[in-house]
Amino acid sequence: MFCFQCQETAKNTGCTVKGMCGKPEETANLQDLLIYVLKGIAVYGEQLKALGTADRDNDDFILQSLFATITNANWDDARFTHTIEEALTRRDQIRQKFLDAYKAQKGGAFDGALPEAATWTGAPGTFAEKAKSVSILATENEDVRSLREMLVIGLKGIAAYADHAAILGFRKPEINDFMHTALASTTRDLSSDEMVDLVMKAGEIAVATMALLDEANTTTYGHPEISEVNIGVGSKPGILISGHDLKDMEELLQQTESSGVDVYTHGEMLPANYYPAFKKYKHFVGNYGGSWWEQNKEFEAFNGAILLTTNCLVPLRKDNTYLDRLFTTNVVGYPGATHIADRPAGGSKDFSALIARAKRCTPPTELESGAIVGGFARNQVLALADKVVDAVKSGAIKRFVVMAGCDGRHKTRAYFTDVAQNLPKDTVILTAGCAKYRYIKLNLGDIGGIPRVLDAGQCNDCYSLAVIALKLKEVFGLDDINKLPISFDIAWYEQKAVAVLLALLFLGVKGMRLGPTLPGFLSPNVAQVLVDKFDIKPIATVEEDIPAMMAGK
Repeated sequence: MFCFQCQETAKNTGCTVKGMCGKPEETANLQDLLIYVLKGIAVYGEQLKALGTADRDNDDFILQSLFATITNANWDDARFTHTIEEALTRRDQIRQKFLDAYKAQKGGAFDGALPEAATWTGAPGTFAEKAKSVSILATENEDVRSLREMLVIGLKGIAAYADHAAILGFRKPEINDFMHTALASTTRDLSSDEMVDLVMKAGEIAVATMALLDEANTTTYGHPEISEVNIGVGSKPGILISGHDLKDMEELLQQTESSGVDVYTHGEMLPANYYPAFKKYKHFVGNYGGSWWEQNKEFEAFNGAILLTTNCLVPLRKDNTYLDRLFTTNVVGYPGATHIADRPAGGSKDFSALIARAKRCTPPTELESGAIVGGFARNQVLALADKVVDAVKSGAIKRFVVMAGCDGRHKTRAYFTDVAQNLPKDTVILTAGCAKYRYIKLNLGDIGGIPRVLDAGQCNDCYSLAVIALKLKEVFGLDDINKLPISFDIAWYEQKAVAVLLALLFLGVKGMRLGPTLPGFLSPNVAQVLVDKFDIKPIATVEEDIPAMMAGK
């Protein structure tokens, strides 16, 4: 295996024996093979589009398949094998569709060259051997490999956001068309400029996708509201729901109402507490625990049933006590866990087995008490725009620091807590994603009633932070987002954070600090391009970075 898609990759180069996340070689290889077959589907999709016939039959399948390969999502080899088999069937179907369309238009058989991803037979029993030959290292040139994989990794993040929007009925053909174009491009020898252009285009598509998901979420569930979220526990058995999928959240709350079971959020599901549509449920207690990487001990202590709607799911310890109360759904899979099937067309998922298991559990063990405040998405912050602008003009707020992104196990991530604690009292932290767990429970005070930590929500809600920054640029009459008193100190871990990074680059943000390390998938030459063009820099020490950020450097 060779995998370098997450921040914890071995020696910041690549995992070659077993993933630092715990991913076995067999699972990594199956993920590579799945992406390889998706490229074949994309080749024919692009060919059909060139003939004037857009194929929409594989849009959702491509999104969900890419999503399944994100770090800490699906650990189930049987599920991957089944998905590869379905991908091969779909590829053969779209190939026939293309050949028929070509013959109808051109009056003869297609005789052009096609990449192997579009022609490999996929015979039974050949998956394991084929997977080894199509790994990331199959691209020998380091810089070409870096650009191709940066694009694919960004696509995984975009796919995750687009899939959430699609579940709520919101789609944009141009997003799916780009998926075809980008995947197909990795099967061709392109110039460096062409590949860089595609990576930047991915940033543009990432912005459009996050905007679409924002529209989907707010249209369906209302705009997030500034909210106090309980972090204590009740006296009833509970269900702990983690991940990002708000449709699952809605249906779970509906089906558990009057059941005698309480519902708690965990990890990236915390922002569900900010949406008006969910506040009417009296059995929606609040948030339990913190970041994804602490889930082994927190899932043990919760005592109740656990539902994983998306990543991040970490491998269970051998002595775990919760596999029999762990449930997965959507793209998530884990051997031995109960998987809840997708909802039928026009219907809802059936959470009855999850609820029945929860009823047999004891109430959660309390980890902490009190409340945390969040819900500062674009609608709420823009409603406070006059107050914020006045605070900036008066000097009460000297600087905003965007500390969004991912959390992780790496000890150096204590840097982000230390930055939050040591920033001057006249700074405001803008955050989204699970990175916030490094500082959201700290008592950092407020500035004239404006909390010093403004949580916009999930990682996709970095879109809200971008809208806020662009609005401030407009209000202050500036022609460049980089002239605002805003610094970006971003934590990253997985592929959705890469999509956010590409989105910020597309929006013209320069001078970002990125940590705990720069991505291992960046070759020295590609990293230098980003440094030269966008002034991306690694985090240093708290003592070095805070004065530099306050000086706008």
